Amino acid sequence: MTSSELDLVRRIRARSRLASARGLVVGIGDDCAVFRPRPGEDLLFTTDLLIEDVHFRRDTHSAAEIGHKALARGLSDIAAMAGDPRFCLLSLALPAWADDAWVQDFFTGLFRLARRWNTPLAGGDLSRARQLTCDIVVCGASPRGQALRRDAARIGDLIYVSGRLGHLWQEHRTPQPRIDVGRKLRGRATAAIDLSDGLSLDLRRLCVASKVSAELESIPVMQGATLEQALHGGEDYELLFTMPPGAKPPRGSFRIGKIVRGRAGAVRLNGERVPAKGYDHFRSDRPETRHSP
Repeated sequence: MTSSELDLVRRIRARSRLASARGLVVGIGDDCAVFRPRPGEDLLFTTDLLIEDVHFRRDTHSAAEIGHKALARGLSDIAAMAGDPRFCLLSLALPAWADDAWVQDFFTGLFRLARRWNTPLAGGDLSRARQLTCDIVVCGASPRGQALRRDAARIGDLIYVSGRLGHLWQEHRTPQPRIDVGRKLRGRATAAIDLSDGLSLDLRRLCVASKVSAELESIPVMQGATLEQALHGGEDYELLFTMPPGAKPPRGSFRIGKIVRGRAGAVRLNGERVPAKGYDHFRSDRPETRHSP
């Protein structure tokens, strides 16, 4: 069993490093966090659920890995919009098996990633549940009008990914959000999305939003993964982005195709239609968990 809620909050607050926050006036311990944004910036907000036996299995993931992934999922969304993280909020429902040691290890993983990207935990909620469930909210910021979106890809743009794909099949337990890549895309890329549900599905989402089609030429596949896994597996947390011809992508990126005229959302690879078979929570034939090869 874990300690009382008051004791747990006190220990979390002691580890949250509030003093390092930029613009965070009031954090853990009050009814609301108070954040003071800088002049000339747009705020970005994202929320992401992480649920036992849906997004992870506790027999294959340590508490620290789960805590890391909870925050990484939200940070990846901030990266996709070329933002800088400002703070996060966490709602955590703990089952009976999550004892004090497990909870402390969970926050060790979360705080380690939070320190790397200066994303202090500013508050949240604690509860009990039959299975572990957490919801991360991340606030980020970008210079006014410079956040990248999904709906601005243009015909003739080149399509890139920030790294090789197929991580789901390589025990990708601690995904690294590409905040650094997102910053470099600011003012250079035309559209972007993070690759969490599979290239085939996330590229379709970008194309639907931008009312364009995509022609893929080659896919950078991780060693040990197949082309099918790189196209549809998900859990890559790389960035997919478009840039005008002649624009220089960040180092380590791979050009994979081109935005073309056609039916909104249509994707082809070497002339063949690519079905959007990435991970969809509501598709009847989805795998039981995100980590079931």
